[in-house]
Amino acid sequence: MKLRPLVSLLAAAFAAPAVLASSSGVVISQVYGGGGNSGATYKQDFIELFNAGSAPVTITGWSVQYAGATGTSWQVTPITGAVTLAAGQYYIVRQAAGTGGTVDVPTDTTIGSIAMGAASGKVALVKNATALSGASPTGAEDIVSYGSASTTEGTPAGTLSATASALRNGNGCTDTDSNSADFTVGTVAPRNSASPLNVCGGGGGTPSNPPIVPSCPDVSAASGTASSFSVSAVDSDSRVTAVSVVGSLPSGISLGDFVASSADGVAATQALNLSSSLSAGAYTLSLKWDNDDAQTASCTFKVSVSGVTSIPAIQGSGATSPLVGTSVTTSGVVTKLTSTGFYMQDPVGDNDPTTSDGIFVYTSTAPTVSVGQLVRLSATVTEFNTGAASNADTLAHTVTELTSPTGITVVGSGYSITPTEVDLTTLPAGGLEAYEGMVVTLRGPLMAQQNYFLGRYGQVTLAAGGRVYTPTNVLRPGADARALLADNTRRSILLDDGSTAQNPNPAPYIGVDNTLRAGDTTESITGVVDYGLATSSNTDFGMYKIVPLDVASVSFARTNARVATPQVSGGNVRIASANVLNFFTSFTNGAFVAGTAGCTLDGSTSNSNCRGADNITEFNRQIAKTVAELSALNADVVGLMEIQNSGNTTVNYLVSQLNAAVGAGTYASVPLPSQGTGTDAIRVAMIYKPGKLTLNGATISDADSVNNRPPLAQGFMLPNGEKFAVIVNHLKSKGSCPTSGADADDGLQGCWNAHRVDQANRLKTFLGTVKTTAGTNDVVMLGDFNSYAKEDPIDALTSDGSIVDMVGAFDPLDYSYVFDGSAGRLDHGFATSSLASKVVYATSWHINADEPSFIDYNTEFKVPFATTGSPDLYTATPYRSSDHDPMVMGLNLVKSLTGTNGNDVIIGTDGDDVIEGGPGRDTLTGKGGRNQFVYSSMLDAGDTITDFVPGKDTLVLTKLLASLGIASADPLAAGYVTCTTSGANAIVNIDADGSAGPQRARALAQLNNVSCAALMSAANFKF
Repeated sequence: MKLRPLVSLLAAAFAAPAVLASSSGVVISQVYGGGGNSGATYKQDFIELFNAGSAPVTITGWSVQYAGATGTSWQVTPITGAVTLAAGQYYIVRQAAGTGGTVDVPTDTTIGSIAMGAASGKVALVKNATALSGASPTGAEDIVSYGSASTTEGTPAGTLSATASALRNGNGCTDTDSNSADFTVGTVAPRNSASPLNVCGGGGGTPSNPPIVPSCPDVSAASGTASSFSVSAVDSDSRVTAVSVVGSLPSGISLGDFVASSADGVAATQALNLSSSLSAGAYTLSLKWDNDDAQTASCTFKVSVSGVTSIPAIQGSGATSPLVGTSVTTSGVVTKLTSTGFYMQDPVGDNDPTTSDGIFVYTSTAPTVSVGQLVRLSATVTEFNTGAASNADTLAHTVTELTSPTGITVVGSGYSITPTEVDLTTLPAGGLEAYEGMVVTLRGPLMAQQNYFLGRYGQVTLAAGGRVYTPTNVLRPGADARALLADNTRRSILLDDGSTAQNPNPAPYIGVDNTLRAGDTTESITGVVDYGLATSSNTDFGMYKIVPLDVASVSFARTNARVATPQVSGGNVRIASANVLNFFTSFTNGAFVAGTAGCTLDGSTSNSNCRGADNITEFNRQIAKTVAELSALNADVVGLMEIQNSGNTTVNYLVSQLNAAVGAGTYASVPLPSQGTGTDAIRVAMIYKPGKLTLNGATISDADSVNNRPPLAQGFMLPNGEKFAVIVNHLKSKGSCPTSGADADDGLQGCWNAHRVDQANRLKTFLGTVKTTAGTNDVVMLGDFNSYAKEDPIDALTSDGSIVDMVGAFDPLDYSYVFDGSAGRLDHGFATSSLASKVVYATSWHINADEPSFIDYNTEFKVPFATTGSPDLYTATPYRSSDHDPMVMGLNLVKSLTGTNGNDVIIGTDGDDVIEGGPGRDTLTGKGGRNQFVYSSMLDAGDTITDFVPGKDTLVLTKLLASLGIASADPLAAGYVTCTTSGANAIVNIDADGSAGPQRARALAQLNNVSCAALMSAANFKF
């Protein structure tokens, strides 16, 4: 022993008052709640204990507890292991970690998870693990309040911070029953059991020769895996120089490296190695320590070796673990980290395809392990419900997890797991359960289906085997539709970025044009399989998920390219429908650009009734997209849905902005119907091109009570006298379900199906009124019917053949909307049977349903409109101008004029005509419009066309060439159709054997004041 000068001993004696409050001598010596906060050095909170007495104290079974500044409920961290504190020895209980800091708080045997208040709070040392109660409880061995907290020991210590803790004065020896007097707020300085002893001078006095203090906590290990651990001993005034085994070591346990004390008060350490062959059981070990002061000390501790339960055994072959609720020890290779845990996988597996080799370990805070490490741990097997407690779907698909892990030990590193290949097209229903938590490679192509939550949660629904269609879009409701629904589920999976952060920036998976379109594909994805909610509601359905090992490595090919305009041609009238997604000129913030503040719903006017843009910034973005969409549609009549019900104020404002883009006077709105536009906040409307069409008859609506958004009808007439009518519809939505009755959700057709059937039947009645008012049987019915193509309301319209689904006639798999990952057509174009043969195309223009929602006009959660959030990928283009695709339909409404077998003079109308003179030398005048001159045989030769306009009018020679047996792909190039000049006129000739044959060409028709150069283009002919 090194003798101290007397003056030093006296100074130590007078510097440290005796402990007054703690009956045992053990006190709280330091409190820190700012761990991991911004500016912190240390990552974790902690509570430091200190034996201020003169004799060792065993604190096994005690606890440290925490409550908020004014809290009455206490969180408990039990002291774990066999812990005896020598006089002057410190002991630290590390608590929850934050996201900041760079240094880990040193540990002893106890680690808790309490997130303590950084500035204020209260902690207690209790001789049992029973939670205290109340703001100022009794029964604590010691209690420390800080900041603004309530207290039972005088006044609180000062306010703490990320860089300051409360330290008991005298290095832990001062205790006057007043926290403010006993503690000083200062630099954080954690001390654990390996720190030098600080024996207080009070109480029983300073020992003349302090003893060796061993620290030999009980150890838990798992059989089958080699590992090691260390024990230590320290003497405050001597060096620990040697250690030896008392008795003998069990087979499989051996001494490792011994590191002697380098100075007085510095701990010596001894490593012990456990081999992989060590059998499960409890082993008691004793060690003797020696110092350079001829002192010895012994410690006895237990090594508990548990049998390792493999991950496949934990997972089991069913939907839930056979070991749920039990504590297990297991091991695996870390494959993926998250902010709250990690996935690990058995490196060998059990070769049973029904049991998963992987599992998720929930740590609640950022894990300390690394990918590629082989780790061993003990934890509780839990089935985690990812949805609400009442969610039947997520309750049926709980996720097997390991929770409250302890003893996480890194056994080795540098491991890798070979992904298991999975093909969703051949996997049975529910087959992904056998891969839960495992690393897999999904083979593709995998097609993006729904990207609605891409910007919000970093999620995309995928499917193998092509597009997923809403069952009732292709099949009548029933068993077959339910089978398709099950198959859709079987081959679908949710691609998740693995982050709990909302509005990720950058947004994942974005490609060309700053978008990821539904229909784009990726060839494969490697990641871990999980299960979770597929929507933002915890009561909605869940899906199996794949979380990529590397999000940045997932890329999509643009296999569903954007098209700048509808890819259609033909006909002389273009009709469209466009859901304009709550186009309001009055905003939710009370401002407006047209009309007045507030919006009217069921007779009540308020700002809260407005459903569109929140402010002028959003509105300017919205109208730019809407105008871009309508301009590109270039339709002669457009039915609009979801426009503010403000008379014609809002629709006329839209028309003014549209005309500013396409030309003054191009569009106008139809008048308001005398029957009204309903009481909803939105209505249907109609705009048209007055330069091409004339209103024919009154604008009418159907005020029947079944329609909360009455259909709107208008008749039109072309310059050639042809007539047609348009009815715009918006049937009741599928949302806000009643709980029972005919309108309850049947699992296929959604809510309010019976009501929509009633609306469809009423529409057929209203159709008769429209025909009478417009003076024509040719009627188009279009709009948002909120019913997929094979559902009951559509069947009610079309089953008797009087109304034809024109979009479905051209493409049964067309779609206009994507919901829950399935594509279907809610937006339809119907024609009466008399008009159906005159429809030349009907299709959706896919600019909205396939696009991610976060590229729309809204500014919420987007940088720079928000401090943090998704990137703002908005552009003033048609894409994602709405959530529904527009529909476009072409009509061929021409006037047919036919001559006799003699020499006729035929004069067309001001519109589009089809003129066929027939046999004889006829004089034909098209007059206005785009005219077609039809020739069926050479008997029709000898005509004069007085006003043919190249690039506008057409010579139709289809039947004539067929009558001569001419089937050339290019009759002009092959010389079957030639042109010669006669003065200022062009003579069209027909050569029956082409330029290669001996026959002479015969004149068909003279086109006055037309040159052969202007005429001889395929655009002027129809072959």
